[in-house]
Amino acid sequence: MKVIEAVDRDTLRLVERASIPLQAGEVRIAVVAAGVNYLDIQERTGAYPREFPYVPGGEGSGVVTEVAPDVSTPMVGQRVCWQGVQASYADEAVAPAWKVIPLPAEVSHQQAAAILLQGLTAQYLTTDSYAVQPGDLIVVHAGAGGVGLLLTQLAKSLGAKVITTVSTQQKAALSQAAGADQAVAYEDLRSTVAGRAAAVYDSVGRTTFEDSLHALAPRGTLILYGQSSGPVPPFDLSRLGPIGSLTITRPTLRHFVSTPASLHSQAALLFDHLKTGTLTPPITTTYPLADAAEAHEALQSRSTTGKLLLLPAPTTLAAPDRAPRPAPE
Repeated sequence: MKVIEAVDRDTLRLVERASIPLQAGEVRIAVVAAGVNYLDIQERTGAYPREFPYVPGGEGSGVVTEVAPDVSTPMVGQRVCWQGVQASYADEAVAPAWKVIPLPAEVSHQQAAAILLQGLTAQYLTTDSYAVQPGDLIVVHAGAGGVGLLLTQLAKSLGAKVITTVSTQQKAALSQAAGADQAVAYEDLRSTVAGRAAAVYDSVGRTTFEDSLHALAPRGTLILYGQSSGPVPPFDLSRLGPIGSLTITRPTLRHFVSTPASLHSQAALLFDHLKTGTLTPPITTTYPLADAAEAHEALQSRSTTGKLLLLPAPTTLAAPDRAPRPAPE
C-alpha cells in the first residue's frame, strides 16, 4: 500500500508499506479521496504532538474491500466515508466498522470526503455548543474556510444574522455567497459588532481571542474550536463577569460522535442537509496523494478556500465517484 509518511515536522513523503492485517471489528477500504484539515498540520508541527514517523489524516471516502469475520455491516463493495480514523493519507485504510458510514447514492466520494468532518463540526457547533436562535447575531471567524462556510449556511438556516471575518475581498465574496450578511476584515470586527453578538465561533485562537470577547453581548458565548494562529494565552476567568457574564467553551468533535448511534444519526442529518440544499457541497481543490506536502503548504499559507482533498492513484478496487443510478423501468 502507498501512504504519506510524516518523517518530521517539515517532511511528508510517499512510501510503500505492507498492508495492515484486519483485527476483529475492522474493515479495509480502498481510499478514493482523503480530506486535508488544518488539524493535520497542527499535529505535524507540534501543536498536538505525534510520535514520528506516522501517517497523517483522519477522514476520507472509499470502497470496502475486506471485512473481519465478525463484521456484518458495512459489506464488501459498499461506498463509505469516515472521520476520526487515523492514517487516512493512503490508498487503503483500516477502520473500526462502527466508524464507517455508508454513502447515499446522491453523495459523491469527493463530496463526502470534503464535508464529513467539517459538516459534523458545524452541526454540533450550531446546535450543542451554542444553540443558534432566530434573530441571533452570530460572528464566524475565517468565514471563507471549510467550516466557516458551512457554519454560515447552518446559522442562516436557523434564522441568524451572520457576520464573518475574512482576509481578502475574494474570500469576502465567497463568504457572502454562502449567505453571510456581512464579511469584514479581521481588524474591523470591533468597530462593526462591538458588544452585540450572541455567539462568536472562533477557530483562529491567539490573534482573534480579545476581539471575539469584545464582540459579545452580555451573556454571550465564545466557542473556541480551533487555534490556527496559536493557542490562546493563559486567561483570567474572573474577567468574564464584569464584561458581561460571558461563557467560553472549547469543544471538540469526538465527544459529540463518540458512540455508533450518535455518529450515524449526525451523519444522516448531515446528508439530509445536502439533499435538501440547506448545505452546499464545499468547493474542493484536489491533489494527487504524492503531493500532500504541497496541499499542506497551500492550507498553511491561508491562500485556500473551501476544502482540500488528496486523491490516491485510481485502482481497480475503486468504485465510480457516484453510485450507479438505477436503470429506468
